[in-house]
Amino acid sequence: MKTVITIGRQFGTGGHEIGQKLASKLGIKCYDKEIITHAAQDSGLCPEIMANNDERPTNSFLYNLVMDTYSFGITNTNYVDMPLSHKVFLAQFDTIKKLANEGPCVIVGRCADYALAEHPHVLNLFIYGDMERRVQRIMDKYKVSDKVARDMILKKDKQRSSYYNYYSTKKWGKAETYDLCVDSTVLGRDGTVELLCQFVMDYENMLEKEAGQED
Repeated sequence: MKTVITIGRQFGTGGHEIGQKLASKLGIKCYDKEIITHAAQDSGLCPEIMANNDERPTNSFLYNLVMDTYSFGITNTNYVDMPLSHKVFLAQFDTIKKLANEGPCVIVGRCADYALAEHPHVLNLFIYGDMERRVQRIMDKYKVSDKVARDMILKKDKQRSSYYNYYSTKKWGKAETYDLCVDSTVLGRDGTVELLCQFVMDYENMLEKEAGQED
């Protein structure tokens, strides 16, 4: 298997669980919060700092600053002066590329599709879902009221969208950004895993056929 799978997800769709089950079914690793640990080890940043700045948006001025710094190469001085949120982003960015280069895997969130834009074999997926079913799932999972669940969903989705849209050249949740978008509330989490697994295997088969034709 050659494929690295990235998963963007709306809050309350079970994206984390789907990523884990898909990876297990394919016999590959899944990285979600684990990226924080890996990035902290690679960068020397404190894991708590990494977690506190994980997938959090920043303002456009700081975004331009860090992207200019990243585009022209980071010197030690530039890195020291860089805002903390951007140190976290770049640490995760480099860790995601490193993990993908180690072999096929599933990576959840954190602009992984953007980080791996030049990787030769990537499938970028997005998990969305019906709002009412997401609300019910959050209510059940966190034992909160309907209103609290809705507020949690709106806040988390806005946070993820803002983060992705600042750091990426595409738009979070837009169909054209991904190779496949799936409503996990239609088939359920297990059904969604089966669907995605078939999609990945069909992609792998296509790669094998193309490789055979080249030979």
